[in-house]
Amino acid sequence: MAEQPHGQATFYQYQLLKKITLSKHLIGLYLILPCAAVASEMLLLSWDSFIYFLIAFALILWIHFVIGRSVLFIHGSVYPRKWRFSLKTPWLGYMPDQHVSFRIFRIVQFHTSWISLCLFVIMAFWSPLAFIISLLFWHIWLLVPRYFALVGCKNQHKGGMLKFSEQDISYYKQ
Repeated sequence: MAEQPHGQATFYQYQLLKKITLSKHLIGLYLILPCAAVASEMLLLSWDSFIYFLIAFALILWIHFVIGRSVLFIHGSVYPRKWRFSLKTPWLGYMPDQHVSFRIFRIVQFHTSWISLCLFVIMAFWSPLAFIISLLFWHIWLLVPRYFALVGCKNQHKGGMLKFSEQDISYYKQ
C-alpha cells in the first residue's frame, strides 16, 4: 500500500451489495407494539404492569449494553469505539454507528440473545410474572430489527460490512 502524504485522508472503497429499505408502515407498526403490549399486560395481569414495563425497558437496554460491550471487549478489536448507544428507531440500544463487520455484528447479537435469555430464566424464580413478561417483550422487541438485518443479508458475500440508518440497512463488500 502506498504511504499517504501528511494531511491527506484515506478513502475506503465499499461496493454496495444489498440495501434493505424499511417501510414507514412497518416502523409505525413496530412502534405501536409496546403500547399494545403494556395495555394487554395491564388488562390481563395487573395495573402495576406499567411500572414493571418501564423498569424492564431500562434493564434490557442496560443488559444488552453490558453483554454487547463485553463481547466486543473479549474480541479485543477496535470495534468498541465504533459502537454507540442509539436512540434512533428502530435501532434503539447499543448499535454500531459506522460500518461494522457482518461477522462481529452476528456474534454480538447471538451472545446478547442467549445470555439475556439465561438471565431471564434465573430472574424468573423471584420476579413477578408481569416483570418477566415485560423483560421478554422488550428483549424480543429490540432484537427483531437486528435479526431482520441478519436474515436479510445472510446469503451475501462473506466478510461484508453493515451500515444502519433510520430508513435502511446497507450491506457492503470492502
